[in-house]
Formats: sequence, structure tokens, C-alpha cells
Amino acid sequence: MRTVLSVLFAAVLVYVAVVGLMFLFQERMLFLPSQHMLATPADRGLDYEDLTIKTADEEELHAWWIPAPEARGTLIFSHGNAGNISGRLESALQFHRLGLNVLLYDYRGYGQSTGSPSEDGVYRDIQAIWEYATEERGVDPASIVLFGRSLGAAPSAWLAEQQPPAVLILESAFTSVPDVAAHHYPFLPVRQLARISMDTESRLPNIAVPLLIIHSRDDEIIPYSHGERLYEVANDPKAFIELRGGHNDGFLRSERRYMEGIDAFLSEHLAPNRTN
Repeated sequence: MRTVLSVLFAAVLVYVAVVGLMFLFQERMLFLPSQHMLATPADRGLDYEDLTIKTADEEELHAWWIPAPEARGTLIFSHGNAGNISGRLESALQFHRLGLNVLLYDYRGYGQSTGSPSEDGVYRDIQAIWEYATEERGVDPASIVLFGRSLGAAPSAWLAEQQPPAVLILESAFTSVPDVAAHHYPFLPVRQLARISMDTESRLPNIAVPLLIIHSRDDEIIPYSHGERLYEVANDPKAFIELRGGHNDGFLRSERRYMEGIDAFLSEHLAPNRTN
């Protein structure tokens, strides 16, 4: 009996320790930045401008402006939770082929951007990127596509609620961080522990711009049901592209369907680009 009690006590201690670590280190578990730059757009044959964009709280964001000839619009790309912009060049090339200027940026703490990532921080970051595009670059909001992949869907939806773009595209998006955590850690009280929300589901009913949801049934990180739920709560006009392939490669493994679906949606809903 004493041995059994000792084992149970040890198990309780381990569980409490895991709960405590999850509560204390949420940002480190969610945000996985890398400062190592793998490549530049020039390595994919793309012309680009290297940018430093200052946020309202004085952080400096690293970004690339990748122009397209006779662009149909400008896409602001908010990436996922790991790496940095140098790992998103295949996507930049795809959107360039779709006739879009691409403004690809790193959140604070990622790549060559200063600071440390946080939920409030990524909202400040995308606000600064929007202001750069519309005020300094002179891009008409009626030609802006906000694109968010995975974690990047949360700041994209946040901004679309504040500053309506022409089109919002959410790829491999989660309903909220607590919902994802509950899926992966059902044995932990993650909803009670969560200090990070990123509640995209609650924002979509307040957004009245054309919305495209893209999700793979094979997504091993963000369940397909999250995409379905986001589509369900969103306002019209909206569309859904179903991919095959994993969380990080569905847009490549289903490239033809992906590119054709986005192209059709943009043709229907995007006004011609107007920049200075």
C-alpha cells in the first residue's frame, strides 16, 4: 500500500509540474522563431526590396516587398508559428505567379525582427505592416488580400475586423489556441490555463469581407474541423478549398487545386490593384 501511495504521489507531482510549466511557458510553446535566414527571394528568381518597418511600440520588423508586374492586388502574408519568412518563399512564388505583390514580414522576435513574440505583439505587428502598405506605399485597401496561414490566421482576422481589406484568406487556421491545446492535450486543463486566446472564431461573425477558408483533411496539427467551424460562423460571401496533404505541405501537394481555387476567388472578389 505504501508503494502504491508513493507512486500515486509521484504521479500527482509530475502532473502538477507539467501543468505549471504549461502555464508559465505558453509563449515559448506557441512561438517557435528562428533567426537563421535560409534564403532570399532572389534565390527563387524574384525581385524584392528589403524593408525595416517600425511598430507603434518601437520594435523593428523585417519584411520583403516582392512586386509582381501589372499586379492584380497586394497580399500581406502572415506566416505560421515556426521559422521565419525565409522558409515561406515557395508560397511567395505561388502568389507572385497569381499576379500579386507580396508583402512578407516577420513577427517580432522572428528572423531579423527585434523584440519577443506575444499575442498582443503580433497584432501590433500586422497593424504596422498595414500602415506601411496603405500609408507609406500607397496601396489602396480595396486591392489588399490579407493572408494568414496557421497562427498567422489570428492576426489576419484581427486586422480584418479593424481595417477591412478587399479579401481575407485563412489557411490551416485554428478556431482558438485553447481549442488546439485541448485537442493535443486532453489530459490537461488547458482552457483554464490559457493566457493566449487568438480566438479567430469569435471574430469572423464581425467581418464583412469576402472570405476564403483553405484546409486539408490530412492536417495533423490543426484538425479539419477547425476549418469547417470557421467557415460555418463566417458571413457571406465565403468559399472553402479542401486540400490533401499535411499541415505544412498541403499547399504544395494539392498545388493545382490550391492555385486554381485562389485564382477563381480573387477573380470574383478582388478589385484591380492601385498603388503609387
